[in-house]
Amino acid sequence: MILCAGQGRRLLPLTEFAPKCLLRIAGRTVLEWQLRALAANGVTDVTVVTGFGADAVERELRRLGTAGEGVATLFNPFFAVSDNIGSCFLARDLLRGTDAVLLNGDTVFEPAVLRRALGAPDAPITVTVDRKPAYDTDDMKVRVEGTRLRAIGKTLRPDETDAESIGLLLFRGRGGALFADGVEAVLRRPDGTRRWYLSVVDALAPTGDVRVASIEGLAWGEIDYPSDVARAEAVVRAWGAPDPVAPPPFAEAVGGV
Repeated sequence: MILCAGQGRRLLPLTEFAPKCLLRIAGRTVLEWQLRALAANGVTDVTVVTGFGADAVERELRRLGTAGEGVATLFNPFFAVSDNIGSCFLARDLLRGTDAVLLNGDTVFEPAVLRRALGAPDAPITVTVDRKPAYDTDDMKVRVEGTRLRAIGKTLRPDETDAESIGLLLFRGRGGALFADGVEAVLRRPDGTRRWYLSVVDALAPTGDVRVASIEGLAWGEIDYPSDVARAEAVVRAWGAPDPVAPPPFAEAVGGV
């Protein structure tokens, strides 16, 4: 599942008429790069959660031909009044009873990133993380103990921070249902619609069901500001040609930001 409902207002004027998943990076849209990375890892059952510019996203899927065939869309009419947890709520039933990948629609990554995440030890929920020397206020920071996630959020202090989430989650076994139930619980709160879906993961962390998979050394980039576009171009050029390694079997993807 790919979360593509938000406009990405911090990218204006680049996102004035289309969502940020349709930004062109090294000749292809972010969405196309993501679909190619999923396909390279055997993920062929994909749902894209749309909102702002939904018609443009659907046109892009048709334009992609074979790469867009079989990709389902799910429209989130509440994208303007809810954070990304609203998209997860609408797609929650897609996560129950199946293994799934959840992607933010504003991240480019080489296929090897997903391959490494899929190769991590089985856990109900796996959060892919990267490490760097320092973290800023906009990073989705994580605190870990070994491979166990202890906390995740943008407000973690530097002394609490061990890595950052790259916006790619895996659900295996009962993990999708745990997350779906957590989303419903958060949305019952007065401030629920203003919460990030990773606040659900933070709430689940004490159960021991959430693990991390490090993708250190591999190429990825998040696109939040106009200056990030050039960085994303460099990321894509860093990994070069499509990854030729045979993918592991994995059937389901669910997503949108």
